[in-house]
Amino acid sequence: MIRSNPSPARAADPSGRVFVVTGAGSGLGLATTTALARRGAHVVLAVRDEAKGHRAAALVTAEQPDALLEVHRLDLADPHSVHAFATRLRTDGPHPDVLVNNAGVMAPPRTLTPHGHELQFAVNHLGHFALTAHLIDLLTQGRDPRVVTVTSANHRRARIDFDDLTGEHAYSPMGHYNQSKLANAVFALELHRRLNTAHSPVRSVLAHPGYAATGLPRAGAVGGVRLLFGHLLRPLAQSPARGALAQLHAATAPNVRGGELYGPGGMGELRGAPVRTSPAPRAQDEAVGRRLWEVSQELTGVPFTVPGAGGA
Repeated sequence: MIRSNPSPARAADPSGRVFVVTGAGSGLGLATTTALARRGAHVVLAVRDEAKGHRAAALVTAEQPDALLEVHRLDLADPHSVHAFATRLRTDGPHPDVLVNNAGVMAPPRTLTPHGHELQFAVNHLGHFALTAHLIDLLTQGRDPRVVTVTSANHRRARIDFDDLTGEHAYSPMGHYNQSKLANAVFALELHRRLNTAHSPVRSVLAHPGYAATGLPRAGAVGGVRLLFGHLLRPLAQSPARGALAQLHAATAPNVRGGELYGPGGMGELRGAPVRTSPAPRAQDEAVGRRLWEVSQELTGVPFTVPGAGGA
């Protein structure tokens, strides 16, 4: 496993750049938004609940009155919402320089979206796949453009069951969460390969927060998971601000390269300053990457062709 310490002194200045952060209303997304706003970035808070998003923006502006923030509705479980969000940015702006695919759902009871997809796979992976596809040409024209996809250390415990993605035959709340986080890693690495082939300026980078004290395990998780991660182990967790350091590094540091994964450098990658580490071997399997790409296009109905340099 590759582990190296990035240099905090080399952090880039994000001022003047546009960052789209999904799930920005709370937790890691809000921490990411707050840190970017402090450094002069223009942040689009992409949130399912607009009222919650405006409350989050108010928290940021209370601390940083000159923060450049916009709140737009985005329901990653709804393909129409994803398309409408991207169309709004395309038509009205601002055009993004960096997309942070941060939003997530963790360990709910088995739930299908109106389109028949398992909720965690739909929100954590398919919605972000479609959103990235809709925005990739705009990102190609951005300044130091990147797609940062937030996975979990739990992706190393997973495999993708292409024959039962909905959990119809066997559903495990944590197992399907882990599967969706592996899908995040597989997608980001396959995107990296395709960007390289197209000689695109966009970098596809992975990050994971370790164990952070967010509301995710308590929001909709089943009882055992909620009790364990939301309460019993919570004193061991680092703050959302600390948990967001890896994705902030991936989004802004100039020495970051496409295809890299950043996570906490402490024991078990649960806490600490970000270091570069290695994705699971399954995440790096090119055959799995190609299959997931094709399946994701089919399930979302969104074709995803990576444009070359210049956005052509």
